[in-house]
Amino acid sequence: MILASIPSPARGVWHLGPVPIRAYALCIIAGIIVAVILTRRRWAAGGGRADDVLDIAMWAVPFGIVGGRLYHVITSPELYFAAGRQPIRALYIWDGGLGIWGAIALGALGAWIGCRQLGVKLPAFADAAAPGLLLAQAIGRLGNYFNQELYGAPTTLPWALRIDPAHRPADSADIALYHPTFLYELLWCVAGFFVLLWAEKRFSLAHGRLLALCIVTYTLGRVWIEALRVDHANHLLGLRLNVWTSIIIFSGAVAFLLFGRRTESAASENVRPAL
Repeated sequence: MILASIPSPARGVWHLGPVPIRAYALCIIAGIIVAVILTRRRWAAGGGRADDVLDIAMWAVPFGIVGGRLYHVITSPELYFAAGRQPIRALYIWDGGLGIWGAIALGALGAWIGCRQLGVKLPAFADAAAPGLLLAQAIGRLGNYFNQELYGAPTTLPWALRIDPAHRPADSADIALYHPTFLYELLWCVAGFFVLLWAEKRFSLAHGRLLALCIVTYTLGRVWIEALRVDHANHLLGLRLNVWTSIIIFSGAVAFLLFGRRTESAASENVRPAL
């Protein structure tokens, strides 16, 4: 007997006349706003100019969105370019499909451009932005909830997510309840946010090390959450591609934390972020 479950939203799109208002887009925008506000506060508290954050975000955000979409399309090209598919849909970011690793890669490039124009050191800025990135990811996952996508395997747990028939996998169309992996990742990211704030006060984590800890924290959760998911994904040696990506990036971030040599003293940093 199923005693409880999480209902899916009745709709994820509202219309103002001919203009569609999509919950997925609103969640992404809300996450960006929260990240910018928090980063401004941290950057200013560390002695930086608050408006620098907006100037850098003007580069980082669009680069990140493009990078996130490119990663998704490149790692799942059959969804858009296989026979019978519509290649134009590769541009439909409002339907979901933003890969975080592409977003971080190109977003970092955009941030580097913005930092270079302002004379700001990227590692210091990255440390200021790190906690906000986790909160932005947490909020953005609510968009997957509204789209009824990226859920996990069937389950009868009390917090199972009820998926409408139109959004269920073809091989389990008669099963209604699945792991709410969007919620798992949301909670993991919020917990990681507090871990970063604690670690920043407890240890010396300047020179990009707070961002590295952010990546370590996120990838630890992403590996097991990704393994639960049943949405379409390409596999390598029996594991989903994003699991391998998380393992590789986790290893690199751990190596940076343990063995990375500081190239500058703490006094030479622009700011040491604080909350």
